Amino acid sequence: MNHLADTAVIDAMGKPCPMPLLMLKRAIKTQLHTVFLLKSSDPHSQQDVTRYCQMHQLSCHLSKISHNEYHYLIES
Repeated sequence: MNHLADTAVIDAMGKPCPMPLLMLKRAIKTQLHTVFLLKSSDPHSQQDVTRYCQMHQLSCHLSKISHNEYHYLIES
């Protein structure tokens, strides 16, 4: 099943924590999408985002694109 058409992309590249998580929270609250692709360059976002998703029962798949790029596919 291809979710990309319904995916909201959140580009937090270059933004330090906690901005990637705050941008994700804002997007989840304000958008009608159920799938979010969060792009982050902050290694600390791994812990923040995965913990947030666990606490809120969101599916989160982390892909490490490079040593300074992380993609999170989050489904609510």
